[in-house]
Amino acid sequence: MSDEVTIRKWRKEDAAALAVVANNKKIWLNVRDRFPYPYSITNAVEWIAFALKYSPAQNLAITYKGHVAGSVGVLVKEDVYRKSIEIGYFIGEAYWGKGVATKAVQLLLEYISVHFQVIRIYAEVFEHNRASMRVLEKNGFTLESIRKKSVVKNQVLMDDYVWVKLV
Repeated sequence: MSDEVTIRKWRKEDAAALAVVANNKKIWLNVRDRFPYPYSITNAVEWIAFALKYSPAQNLAITYKGHVAGSVGVLVKEDVYRKSIEIGYFIGEAYWGKGVATKAVQLLLEYISVHFQVIRIYAEVFEHNRASMRVLEKNGFTLESIRKKSVVKNQVLMDDYVWVKLV
């Protein structure tokens, strides 16, 4: 598995593969509303162009056996939160249950340690997404809090779990 999963900078030629992987309502139900659904090639082209503007890269492609399998990224916080970074990720449904997300988050943590000076890394997970919580737990994150009824997704009010790793 260790050499089958990689993270790398997005490439313009990844747009078609990204659109196929990301165009999935099951993924959309677990991410923020700014993530479009349906997810088109135009969305993918725009996302890759956005991602390529940052140095160091803040959003990276996840590959599995050389194929685009998802996306992983960071949101660098500012002001008094400048030593914190939020992470997010999604994996295409065809790659679920293969350890791809767990390995991708591990690789992202290594990437963060090289490219960013932070002491706190966290992720926010909707209450129904137990698989994502398990990915974080396997990578040394601990549950810091449950923000009750703080998320509205697809017209459903739910809790938001905050997972944290101090480095």
